[in-house]
Amino acid sequence: MPENETSSNPVTLLDVAREAGVSPSTVSRILNGTATVSAVKRKAVEDAIKKMGFEPNPLAQSLKSGRSMTVGIVVQDISSPFFSEILRGVDDGLNSTGYASVIVSGHWNASEEAARIKLLLARKVDGLILLSGRIEDKAVLQFATQRPIVATGRSLKSPTAIGFKLDNQNGAYQAVRHLIELGHRRIAFVTGPSNNTDANERLAGYKQALESADIPFDPGLVVEGDFHEASGLMAVNRLFDTQQQFSAIFAGNDLIAYGVRLSLYRKGIRVPEDISLIGFDDLPGSLYTTPPLTTIRQPLYDMGLIATTALLGLIGGKPVDVELPPVELVVRETTRRFR
Repeated sequence: MPENETSSNPVTLLDVAREAGVSPSTVSRILNGTATVSAVKRKAVEDAIKKMGFEPNPLAQSLKSGRSMTVGIVVQDISSPFFSEILRGVDDGLNSTGYASVIVSGHWNASEEAARIKLLLARKVDGLILLSGRIEDKAVLQFATQRPIVATGRSLKSPTAIGFKLDNQNGAYQAVRHLIELGHRRIAFVTGPSNNTDANERLAGYKQALESADIPFDPGLVVEGDFHEASGLMAVNRLFDTQQQFSAIFAGNDLIAYGVRLSLYRKGIRVPEDISLIGFDDLPGSLYTTPPLTTIRQPLYDMGLIATTALLGLIGGKPVDVELPPVELVVRETTRRFR
């Protein structure tokens, strides 16, 4: 049984140092992540911590290291399952590091994002993770002169800022190509908002797939959405109101696909017997739609985990190399061969 459970006196860092046979400063540096020690010494300290049930005091650690042991996370929509899945990766990445997160929302507004970033910097966070957003790259780089920043959805590389993004165009190309290979030629596309980079890249992938199959692009088959469910529902109504003929729908993300599915259900149109449907993201709920949704999988959890690992590396002054898994087609039950 750990000593701190059998004694009224809590186990101290000095106790751990004596048990491990190292100096207190070595234990402190290992706990702070700043130590360069042999594997033998590190294991001795870790074994002593486990044996004695030592629990570091985060406040004392932060005072000694000059760090707040907090990281700021800027999301765009806290209620979105897209960001929830990324945040799950962030949370696991911070687990057992001693760091805690402070999460704020930018609401897809550049000025709000900037205000939230300034707020987090004022609270002395040790670094920032920006999940998508509208703030310009030059502003991100300027903020990164104060604290390290890792940003998703953009390409950045500086000593204090890293940005990475997934290949949206290739993902959209795979989605539409899948439908084309099933024999579909009239493929409707419900996009994200036109001022969103991801949405425009997916539109480019849609056009690329059509062009590669010698299928003329028909702007009448493209309806702008906003990456939310209601826009998928309204987009289907608009397609039918304009009497467009189509056998498949590519939704700009899974949330749009959910709205599309509901609208088709209300019209008595079967999926995939009458119309095939494919989404983009592979949100956890897409496995449980009726029928389960064919989609393009983004490694959302991995994005959060990788962003966190990269930020901790920047904070610690370590070299950082970011490599994301590729997007991939996940075939389920909402697509079928055109008859």
